[in-house]
Amino acid sequence: MANRAYNFNAGPAALPLEVLERAQKQFVEFENSGMSLMEMSHRGAVYEKVHFEAVALLRELMGIPHNYKVLFIQGGASTQFAMVPMNLIKSGKAPAYIATGSWATKAIQEAKMFGDITIAASTEADQYRRVPAINELQYSEDTSYLHLTSNETIEGTQWREYPDTGSVPLIGDLSSDILCRPIDVSQFAVIYAGAQKNLGPSGVTIVIIREDLIGQPDLPVPTMLRYSTHAKADSLYNTPPTFAVYMMNETLKWLKEQGGAAAMEQRNREKARLLYEVIDGSSGFYRGFAEPGSRSIMNVTFRLGSEELDKKFVKESEAEGFVGLKGHRSVGGMRASIYNAVPVESVRALVNFMKDFQSRNG
Repeated sequence: MANRAYNFNAGPAALPLEVLERAQKQFVEFENSGMSLMEMSHRGAVYEKVHFEAVALLRELMGIPHNYKVLFIQGGASTQFAMVPMNLIKSGKAPAYIATGSWATKAIQEAKMFGDITIAASTEADQYRRVPAINELQYSEDTSYLHLTSNETIEGTQWREYPDTGSVPLIGDLSSDILCRPIDVSQFAVIYAGAQKNLGPSGVTIVIIREDLIGQPDLPVPTMLRYSTHAKADSLYNTPPTFAVYMMNETLKWLKEQGGAAAMEQRNREKARLLYEVIDGSSGFYRGFAEPGSRSIMNVTFRLGSEELDKKFVKESEAEGFVGLKGHRSVGGMRASIYNAVPVESVRALVNFMKDFQSRNG
């Protein structure tokens, strides 16, 4: 389709064109049922097939061990900021958090509502331009859990490897880099992620939780905010976001067709390399925000020499069909979000625009 934008939105983000076209064909009538999937009961066999296929595909693509439950929950990662401490804080054992940027900070603020927490490490003094080294982490072996944000979309930083926390449960917010590369799920006690960056549209949140952590919380927790509620009912306790789950299932099929997480990593690293090479080779015209050792392969953040140039870059890029390049209002500058579904061709087009813009304004 010639009129497709170069979509670099941070989320909701680009979806694979093939997935959109499949959904378009099935939108009015799903599998000869006489109705759209959105019109069906979530208790019916047709929707349940889609639902459990999505669970099975996620298990396959991520290599999720058998002793983990896969849950589909609503409310985004922001609701998980509360659900994690509500369900997992143990009496007398403060959880520990790693402060790496805007989203980690939001998780920390929410957790403080439920008791004392400790900060295992913080890179605030470095303007969150990096993630801490593993040997910087300080937390007690008696802590309820250790929480990290795998990829900070706003600052453009990403963990390259995760800490081995031993008996301390590791909780990971992987909202913006889930399935961008292979990971060892067994390193984590809980992984959560909003789907709207790498796995589908907004509306459904994935929670992957080790079964031994699903129990009676020490805190009083409303029914809908207990992991046990969703685990016992296979995420069908109440009406799920059926169309979002369907779209996620189709996106997971696409990911498998592309070669899975390993193929995605190769493709994502190539996209990131193209952009970082332009930034690093611009003699200071473009300045990367994240430190090189912490650079994200999902969100490439950079700035130009002045606010005036930033505005001109945004205006001219939009005129050329580029969408979503303006950085988050909290840090400014530019941000190119290059999630799984962003084609390499879109990144090459952006690279050419950046080179041309520098030649005219450098």
